[in-house]
Amino acid sequence: MENEARVLVVDDEERIRRLIRMYLERENYLVEEAEDGEQALELALEEDFDVILLDIMMPGKDGIEVCKELREKKATPVIMLTAKGEETNRVQGFEVGTDDYIVKPFSPREVVLRVKALLRRSSSTKFLNTDTHAKNVLVFPHLTIDNDAHRVLADEEEVTLTPKEYELLYYLAQAPDKVFDREQLLKEVWKYEFFGDLRTVDTHVKRLREKLSKVSKEAAKMIVTVWGVGYKFEVSGD
Repeated sequence: MENEARVLVVDDEERIRRLIRMYLERENYLVEEAEDGEQALELALEEDFDVILLDIMMPGKDGIEVCKELREKKATPVIMLTAKGEETNRVQGFEVGTDDYIVKPFSPREVVLRVKALLRRSSSTKFLNTDTHAKNVLVFPHLTIDNDAHRVLADEEEVTLTPKEYELLYYLAQAPDKVFDREQLLKEVWKYEFFGDLRTVDTHVKRLREKLSKVSKEAAKMIVTVWGVGYKFEVSGD
């Protein structure tokens, strides 16, 4: 099923789009292209893609703005393409909801591997029969995480999360009251080699809390900051 995935490649350089497209189509992915931010956002909102490869530096609407506007309506997985030395932009990218980033110049094989990894994480349960009895459900006061369906309910209302936000929440919730430091969360939640800034964890926690808080303040309070160390998932007694 993975190879039927639809990928949107967004870059203002045609040769980069063509190169990525060639390698992804070899894996039987369905690829569409956009050459600027406006076109990318229009396509991303109109159609349902499984992954979006999004260049940060583009004339007009840049990748940060595209991702920010997209996240207001959709949780489509996004991989940012950034140039070396654009660390500030990468952190901004995570703040607006990017799931991963690839630094230019990159190997096309790396792009394929990153896309596959993100598809596995975001779509592993996508094709499950919805009638299947859920065996992997975490139930807490104010919060239910159905890992078979990749669904999160806060006070019975569904919360739309990006793949990375979901993984972070699920990882913390599997070990209530256990404190995880940022290095550990980077290593365990970002599975493959990821030399990320520790602020990546903080920005994802912030976004996760904000999304939960819009539905249930009590659910948002379950993600607790342990100052000087990291984070834990705390279950209230009510």
